[in-house]
Amino acid sequence: MKGMAFTLEERQILGIHGLIPPRFKTQDEQLELCSISVERYQEDLNKYIYLMSLQDRNEKLFYRLLSENVEKLMPIVYTPTVGLACQKFGLIYRRPRGLFITIYDKGHIYDILRNWPEADVRAIVVTDGERILGLGDLGSYGMGIPVGKLALYTALAGIKPHQCLPITLDVGTNNEELLKDPLYIGLRQKRVTGKEYDDFIDEFMEAVVKRYGQNTLIQFEDFGNHNAFLFLDKYRNQYCTFNDDIQGTASVAVAGLLATLKITKKRLSDQTILFQGAGETLEEAVEKLKPTILIGAAAVGGAFTPKILQMMGKFSERPVIFALSNPTNKAECTAEDAYINTDGKCIFASGSPFPPVEYKGKTYIPGQGNNSYIFPGVALGVICTGIHHISEKVFLIAAEALSSLVTDEELKEGRLYPNLNKITDCSLHIATRIAEYAYETGCASTYPEPKDKQAFIKSQLYNYEYSSAVPPVYKWPNN
Repeated sequence: MKGMAFTLEERQILGIHGLIPPRFKTQDEQLELCSISVERYQEDLNKYIYLMSLQDRNEKLFYRLLSENVEKLMPIVYTPTVGLACQKFGLIYRRPRGLFITIYDKGHIYDILRNWPEADVRAIVVTDGERILGLGDLGSYGMGIPVGKLALYTALAGIKPHQCLPITLDVGTNNEELLKDPLYIGLRQKRVTGKEYDDFIDEFMEAVVKRYGQNTLIQFEDFGNHNAFLFLDKYRNQYCTFNDDIQGTASVAVAGLLATLKITKKRLSDQTILFQGAGETLEEAVEKLKPTILIGAAAVGGAFTPKILQMMGKFSERPVIFALSNPTNKAECTAEDAYINTDGKCIFASGSPFPPVEYKGKTYIPGQGNNSYIFPGVALGVICTGIHHISEKVFLIAAEALSSLVTDEELKEGRLYPNLNKITDCSLHIATRIAEYAYETGCASTYPEPKDKQAFIKSQLYNYEYSSAVPPVYKWPNN
């Protein structure tokens, strides 16, 4: 729907003249109204609800608004607000968006997929809701994650929305609060595990290929750690699949590390890197190993204590602190904690956004190592070139491509990644590099090979502008 952007001719032909106000608006005018409307809400969850409603009633306007206001709106549409939206999903659920497939649909998953009205699906984001961000088992409430991820596929990489399908596989939940929640929308039972669960996932993968073809990209999202690694290893050479929590996080971290080398003027091999796990041995490990780079992605909020950060400041002239866990309350430390406890020496990046920090007369702008820099561009490159299996090399190429786009000015500000408002350019650059690699190595299946890879990819992007709702009138030329 175009709302008041329908012309008089369109209104008359479509039979909607008089059903909407007589004012004629341009999309730019509608966009301005949407920006004002978002700002009216004080709470981020209400902003999220408004934006989801806009997506339902005017898809093109929603994606244009998001693509042109990434830095402001991505924290609403995705992390950190999407975490709260998932927790409140039973309350804010309005209309179907994506497919819910339950363990009781086993044996009929292909039939469920056929119920989805779009036949040309190129990308699926699927979760079973067991490990939503750092919030744990949210069961069917986890649907907000695939919906949000695929919104970013379109807004940040121009992948056509009708080609995207969010799916939640509901096998139950072990979250006692949800099992007692009268608003809970999923199966009210403990999680199914073991062979029955594994067979269910196998059937799902086979059904996707049967329904949409072997080149359909399947992105696994927020599965429990054991299953996430298990399925990546099991399916990566059978299907076109990747796991963003594993590979996307690693890729964006590598991109950040490569960017730090431009600041420290050192080689990566000269660094001592410590990854924080889920245990309690961290302070002792830091003291013993004296790392120059500390990375956290285990969703243990506050794990980088002031003492640990102070030690990091003593071990290195420019310690690197990556607090990558989401949502914000699961971050290993805040940007302010990192800068203050290292006396402004650290190079900092986080998964969730933090505001600029004023310290000793200097303003530090934290880098946000968000996977959104990586997965939309990877998906675009894979879809356009028809890559069958996604190797680790693809994510290394994405990391190198992203790090090459950070400017000297951004590095001086403290950023390790390009400004978020340039993320659509990052996605196109990453997709182009992946396309070049795909044709160089013969893993592309889209032929003939395009001479200009970037132009080829651009030609397939989603158009945010309105098209005419009036069918063209063809006239035969006079003889």
